Amino acid sequence: MDTSVTIIGLVITVLIGIPLTLVFRSNISNKNKITQIKKQYSQNGHYDFDLTETQNKKIISIDQKNKGFLFIDFSYKEETAYFVNLKNILLCNLSVTTQSKLGTVSKVEIELVHKDTMKKEMIPVYNIENHFLDFNCLYEDHRLAQKWVDTINECIL
Repeated sequence: MDTSVTIIGLVITVLIGIPLTLVFRSNISNKNKITQIKKQYSQNGHYDFDLTETQNKKIISIDQKNKGFLFIDFSYKEETAYFVNLKNILLCNLSVTTQSKLGTVSKVEIELVHKDTMKKEMIPVYNIENHFLDFNCLYEDHRLAQKWVDTINECIL
């Protein structure tokens, strides 16, 4: 009786322990990547990305004092990072693209308009090609983008 209980206990411990170990290792490596990318875009310590939010493999960070914006996306095959100096930005909008026949949202992007050239820079937050069956990502990413558009507009003023 004691042997069978011990074996069952060991099996349960292994079944729970291995996935937890893998999750912790993944989180540590992602935090190291994020720190490394932030350091790369800090331009020798000029930007201190103090306000940061993480959701659905997306990291959005802003330095409100020096007006720097950093968007990192790990949901693609390779991570993509966008850095924008908000001192050169006139306006920030949320752009939502829908498919004409179905009315399905296919893209959510943050649109930044540059002061000097009036050129629009698009930062993709959600793309249906990456999250085809996950509509929770659409809702969460749309809310995240709207929140950060408001934050960027407050920082620009």
